[in-house]
Amino acid sequence: MCDICVMDAVKDRMLSRRSFFKGGAAVAAGAALATGATTPSLAMGHETVVDMTHIYDADFPTYFGAPGISTEQPFKFADNGFNLFNLTVNEHTGTHIDAPLHFSADGQAVDEIPVENLVAPLCVVDIAARAAEDADAQVTPDDLKAWIDANGPIPPGACIAMHSGWAGKTGGEGYRNVDGEKKMHFPGFHVEAAQMLVEDGNAGAIAVDTLSLDHGPSADFATHYAWLPTNRYGIENLAGLENVPASGATLIVGAPTHRGGSGGPARILALV
Repeated sequence: MCDICVMDAVKDRMLSRRSFFKGGAAVAAGAALATGATTPSLAMGHETVVDMTHIYDADFPTYFGAPGISTEQPFKFADNGFNLFNLTVNEHTGTHIDAPLHFSADGQAVDEIPVENLVAPLCVVDIAARAAEDADAQVTPDDLKAWIDANGPIPPGACIAMHSGWAGKTGGEGYRNVDGEKKMHFPGFHVEAAQMLVEDGNAGAIAVDTLSLDHGPSADFATHYAWLPTNRYGIENLAGLENVPASGATLIVGAPTHRGGSGGPARILALV
């Protein structure tokens, strides 16, 4: 095949970036319909992509306080002509997914979560004003009812995300917010809100912009235990919620696929 023919063929297959994001959602929706996996928001056009992922290193806050990642570099460009790093990573570090297996004996491991569940209508419940006054604020059933009143029913397969404004605190001690008794204080989901979502049946995931689905002082992980064993997943340390609307965006969860994992760092994007 001649070079000009190859170039023309490539040009014919290329789409502009704007066309990709407008048309890609519809294409994905068509594919989902063909496989029986439907996500309503994929039928909508999207204009932009918002990164919902924190950049993390050994200084990023973790639930237990110890560094969540370490690196070594056995190969360096100056010496070997290429760079390569070995990573040691705690599964629950940075922006990450909690698989059902994390808090159940036999729930789905992270590699077993159906891929269609990782593309979700995003519903943002904003409690930032309340959290600014009370570090232990929680998403309650009343917050969910208020969101439904303002935006309509929760879409099938949705991810319900708590926006507490906590994401901006990752650079200091305020993110873990440990008191004199070594208790942490940050917002999360009240167990009754998780139970309401389970009973409603539409939500497939919940997400927080803090270290845990449960609020900081929790001693029993009630929300984790109410949510994850139902084979729904969670997302912790989400970023960028101030840049997305309360409804209408689509979340793309780039979950890891290491076999048998209880979760893992994820690259998460929102199509808006």
